[in-house]
Amino acid sequence: MPRHVYTQDQVVEELRRFGGSVFARFASTSGVDRRHLALPLERYASLSGFTEANDAFIEVALDLGERAITQACARAGISPGRIDLIASTTVTGLAVPSLEARLAGRLGLKPDVKRLPLFGLGCVAGAAGAARLHDYLLAFPDHIAVLLAVELCSLTVQRRDQAPANLVASSLFGDGAAAVVMTGGDPDGDGPQVVATRSRLYPDTRDVMGWDIGTDGFRIVLSTEVAPIAERFLPDDVQGFLKDEGVEQVSAWICHPGGPKVIAAIERGLGLPATALDRTRDSLRYKGNLSSVSVLDVLGATMRDPPRAGEYGLMMAMGPGFCSELVLLRW
Repeated sequence: MPRHVYTQDQVVEELRRFGGSVFARFASTSGVDRRHLALPLERYASLSGFTEANDAFIEVALDLGERAITQACARAGISPGRIDLIASTTVTGLAVPSLEARLAGRLGLKPDVKRLPLFGLGCVAGAAGAARLHDYLLAFPDHIAVLLAVELCSLTVQRRDQAPANLVASSLFGDGAAAVVMTGGDPDGDGPQVVATRSRLYPDTRDVMGWDIGTDGFRIVLSTEVAPIAERFLPDDVQGFLKDEGVEQVSAWICHPGGPKVIAAIERGLGLPATALDRTRDSLRYKGNLSSVSVLDVLGATMRDPPRAGEYGLMMAMGPGFCSELVLLRW
């Protein structure tokens, strides 16, 4: 996480300049108590525009990305020089060469490392990235693959936009990074096994979530239909997926925290116990919505206090498209 940490009240006070009392109303129902920000809070007002914000994105993203990968590899007991495939995902900044290419020298990646930069998946990318690495490892079971997710949502803030979507996003989103190390041929590794994955792209939902990217940078597209769509479509997808895999009980629900209404909609749709998404709510409360990083943050919390051996977990996220990704895990 970035070292700049602020309470929601501190962020509200700073952003009240462009959102006024309306912004404060959105922030009070966001379910967020504090957030980590890429920059000191007072610096955001002086950002001159998209170019300066994106330059800051690259600088901070590389620092967080290096730390995330180094720490993840250390926990897995491997050196970054052994990585065969590295995927990076972000939807809050632009960098060409992409982040993983810029980090190659700093991390000591080998010259023939395969790179897979992902852009545009948004909040679903943490789960989708893990699923695509799983696909790769099915073909190359002796390889090591790493997923890096970096999101600096605060650098996309539109200070002159008082549309509800921008005010909601400004009250929810935070900054952070996460990395996941995955291996194909180590069934006794310290972590869950990916059993199966499933992707879903929903019809006529393209404008539900995304970015309009222009002169001012990233302008949020966020429909009020996100929670209703989640409640309408996700239950059938989850139930069908689990049935196809012969799984009758899920012990750990590893869910992206879209926001309080989305979390409640998923609980209702799946008929989950009141405590099933506690880790999801905690992630939102103490870090905000981290886009693609959030579901990996919830995964990390689950791995620190895992289910019993043989039990199942389900990682799930939704994002632009509009789409969902399901990843079935077994401990």
